[in-house]
Amino acid sequence: MRQFFSQITPQQIARLVLAALIVASGVYVLSPFFAPLGWAVVLAIATWPLYRRFQFRLPPGARRDVAPLLFTLAITLVFIVPVLWAALEMGRELNQLVIWLRDSDHGGVVVPEYLDKVPFVGASFAEWWRANMIADGGFSSRIARVDTATLARVTQRTAIFLVRSGTFFVVTILTLFFLFRDGESFGRRLQVLVRRVLGRKGFELSHLMIVAVRSTSDGVVLVGIGMGTLLGLGYAITGVPHAELLGSLTAVFAMIPFGAPAALALACLFLVAQGAVSSAVGLGIFGGVVIFIADHFLRPVLIGGNAKLPFLWVFLGIFGGLATFGILGLFLGPALMVALVSLWREWTQPGPFHASLPRPTRRN
Repeated sequence: MRQFFSQITPQQIARLVLAALIVASGVYVLSPFFAPLGWAVVLAIATWPLYRRFQFRLPPGARRDVAPLLFTLAITLVFIVPVLWAALEMGRELNQLVIWLRDSDHGGVVVPEYLDKVPFVGASFAEWWRANMIADGGFSSRIARVDTATLARVTQRTAIFLVRSGTFFVVTILTLFFLFRDGESFGRRLQVLVRRVLGRKGFELSHLMIVAVRSTSDGVVLVGIGMGTLLGLGYAITGVPHAELLGSLTAVFAMIPFGAPAALALACLFLVAQGAVSSAVGLGIFGGVVIFIADHFLRPVLIGGNAKLPFLWVFLGIFGGLATFGILGLFLGPALMVALVSLWREWTQPGPFHASLPRPTRRN
């Protein structure tokens, strides 16, 4: 060790310090964009095989710039179209709500018939409604009592949230385009760096983490879409209002742990409030079976199968990643668990020291 340090020149030390400062400064500058950059990397890893097939279907002259542009636009539409559709549906419902409140305000806002039928909380809400909203002009008087400063703060926070979300989305899509365009060159350089710093074992570990991210995306996204489709059909058959919109929301919620059961419970409450108790029970049984099969069989196989990750570590990776990194942790958590389990298997496998230990003798 002393001989190693004695061979380092002051110039090499200065270069190492300068390189460390440059890397730390770069990380600090990029720190506000860690989340969108992480999403771009996850999307690129998850869709890379599909992108490569799409790229080779185009003429050679269009593979450099046109292919990543078209594929990025396709991914953008996949995210934007459902959001716009949901926003339009919510706008229509909000418009109907405003019209209903305006008409009801002249003669008092009548208690909805289904409110008393909502389990647990319906009676309390109905009692409050009768005490505060039945009088003529009750709704407008309640709105008039709202502090204007509170409304201003809510409006300001909403505007900041929309601006941040828009910036987040733009940075993610822009980064995704460049990852598709220069991903092959970047991947080769990254492989060289990993081999130089971590060696062959580090390279194999990084490959396993990439497989884990891709497997998690399949398990989370594909299973979520499948659950949303099946439960959406159940909503439509049983007569749940706005079954298409609720099915789409269920597909999104199904990507989050316990999200699908919450959406299913909301749909069942809608049916109970309308008096369709038998339909609610049938939907609950059907949805429970779908969720049980998806969460206990399909998702663990898709996530842990390719990465050779046991179910317990898949479970801990998903929930721990979600608690630590937010939604992005759904993909990063299992990848980190793959690295941890791989290191555990490597460090605990029998070696020369284990083979040299004396074996216990049997007693007759």
